[in-house]
Amino acid sequence: MQRGRRLAFDFGEARIGVAVSDPDSILCSPAGTLNAKSELLWDEVFSLLNEFAPIEIYVGRPLHLGGQESTSTVKAETFAQELRERYDVKVSMVDERLSTVSAQRQLREAGIKGKDSKKSIDQAAAVEILNLALDLARKNERNA
Repeated sequence: MQRGRRLAFDFGEARIGVAVSDPDSILCSPAGTLNAKSELLWDEVFSLLNEFAPIEIYVGRPLHLGGQESTSTVKAETFAQELRERYDVKVSMVDERLSTVSAQRQLREAGIKGKDSKKSIDQAAAVEILNLALDLARKNERNA
C-alpha cells in the first residue's frame, strides 16, 4: 500500500465527522467534526487537506441495510463530487451502513453518553469508515 495519510468523512446534514490515518495507514484517529451548514465549511476542509496532505479521501456512502440508496446517499455523493472538483486528491465512496451503529456502541462501552456524544459519534463513524476503506484496500492489494 502506498505510504501517505488518508482522510475519511462521515457526511451528515448537520455535522461531518473526520478521521485521519497515520502515514503507514496502520492507525486511524478522529480529526474533528465540521459544521455541514457553515459558510466556512470548504475553508475548513481546505485547512484539513493542508494540514494532513492526504493521498486519498474516503467518504461514507450511507445505504439502507438492504443496499438501497437514500436521500442521504445522494447528499454524501454530492459532497464527494464537490471534493473531487475542488481538490486534486483521489476521492472514493465507502459503504458505511453500520459505521454509526458501531461507533455508538463503542462510545457507549467507553462510558460516553449518547446525549453528550454527537460530535464524538461522527468522528468515531469516520474512523470506522477509514478502517473499512483501508482493510478493503489491503485485501484488494493482496488479491492483485
